[in-house]
Amino acid sequence: MASRSGTLALVGRPNAGKSSLLNLLIGERIAAVSRRAQTTRNRVLGICNADLKDGTSLQAVLLDTPGLHDAWTDFNRNMIAITEAVLDEVDAVAWIVDVTEPVAAVIAGNAPLDDGLVALQAKLAGRPHVVVLNKVDLVEDKRWLLPVMAAFDRVDGAVVLPVSARTGLGREPLLQAWARLLPEGEPLYPTDQLTDAPEKFIVAELIRERVFENSSQEVPYATAVEIEQFDERQREAGRVHIHARILVEKDSQKGILIGAGGQMIKKIGTQARKRVEALLGCKVRLDLFVVVEKDWTRNPRLLKDLGYQPKPKPKGR
Repeated sequence: MASRSGTLALVGRPNAGKSSLLNLLIGERIAAVSRRAQTTRNRVLGICNADLKDGTSLQAVLLDTPGLHDAWTDFNRNMIAITEAVLDEVDAVAWIVDVTEPVAAVIAGNAPLDDGLVALQAKLAGRPHVVVLNKVDLVEDKRWLLPVMAAFDRVDGAVVLPVSARTGLGREPLLQAWARLLPEGEPLYPTDQLTDAPEKFIVAELIRERVFENSSQEVPYATAVEIEQFDERQREAGRVHIHARILVEKDSQKGILIGAGGQMIKKIGTQARKRVEALLGCKVRLDLFVVVEKDWTRNPRLLKDLGYQPKPKPKGR
């Protein structure tokens, strides 16, 4: 049986569904997913192993990246730098597109590819890649997909595939397309390994995801989660104690996250605890504390400590 393996970057605009696709393909929730844009802030590595219908054994080492957007602060510029660093270290790229946007443009009588999509295509020109039209489950009349696919094919020249990260539609053709792009070779990682991220990182992502989903518009982008204590001395007995700080920049943001009578932070903690318990496979005591760190998104030391900067290359050949 043929074996192919390699590294593949998931890139695209914010909220295109890159993290949802990563979680779907590896079968585990390791990347934060939210309806809000710019949820992903760093390189998240997930390992997808699959035996394809044509007999190919595939290991795609997927690198989820922050959405490409206009950067106006050091924090945002760091996120863009993370994505661009990943592009330079992978074997191939999956360009994830929220297909509802070009479909809406076509329905309105406009060109399906706006200036931003054309600029992103230019950034990927010359790199082996596949165009992944995500969220096709949200397009009621699938006939509108045809002119969008034709436009990407005409401008980009890469394979264009409709996919739904929510339902799994298009999974097999997508993996087959990736297998054709990745080099022949044995797996880069053990086939039972899902990520290179430590549990503490994933736990912080799950907490931050719940903050994003439950808080108001002004809060999410000013928050970060830091795991201060990960006590697993009683893990064999089925218990882990986690102490996490939620960083915000203003007292008003702290008040929103705590909520009247502490109801908001209690809701966030309950939801996050259930997801962390599913991840760790044991009971979890999760203590959350909201802390004001004024202008942390502009503090180089804190940005470094929290990992919001380009990271070393993943394990390779």
